[in-house]
Amino acid sequence: MDITFVFFLGLIIALVGVIPPGLLNMTAAKISLKEGHVRGVMFSIGVCVIVAAQTYLASIFARYLSKHPEVIDILQRVAFVIFVLITIYFLLIAKSKPKPQIQPKIKSKHSRFFQGIFLSAINVFPIPYQAYMTITLATIGWLDFSQITIISYVSGAAMGTFVTLYMYIFFFEKIKGKSFTSQKSMNYVIGGITGIISIVTLINIIREL
Repeated sequence: MDITFVFFLGLIIALVGVIPPGLLNMTAAKISLKEGHVRGVMFSIGVCVIVAAQTYLASIFARYLSKHPEVIDILQRVAFVIFVLITIYFLLIAKSKPKPQIQPKIKSKHSRFFQGIFLSAINVFPIPYQAYMTITLATIGWLDFSQITIISYVSGAAMGTFVTLYMYIFFFEKIKGKSFTSQKSMNYVIGGITGIISIVTLINIIREL
């Protein structure tokens, strides 16, 4: 297994998972805007530490599931339904009801690094997301569960998260000035991504019938 290829798989998948506007990326941008670039980067590094740990746990969980195909079959069907519903929501419902983004108020006087660790730790979305994606990659033969492969994938996921947060820090002024347009466009992006995942999941389910 080419660990460089696995690294970039982890990077791209993490980037896709973090790119929608949310608490972590908007907080990183706001800290950078108000307190300076270095503090925004330190917050982002704290986030990436937890993301790496969560991705590793997700990979271990996925390795366990790979040895129990009957559980994977059930999870694939559940995931297919969930992704279809998410796709329908973002493509057909969310676009007609745009909501102004609420930027979090930052009052903590503690290190931004540890704030990044805390906020990332309470965001458990990466665990099921990465578990599903690693199982999918393993199913199509792009990933195995050897220790070196998992470490390479986790490193890519951490780097992908950092790249996305840094993009938010760098482009925050433009994003903030076009909140309505950005949110509407992002709904289409998210819907398109989940739609693709739904199709891949459906193909895997059909192939196993």
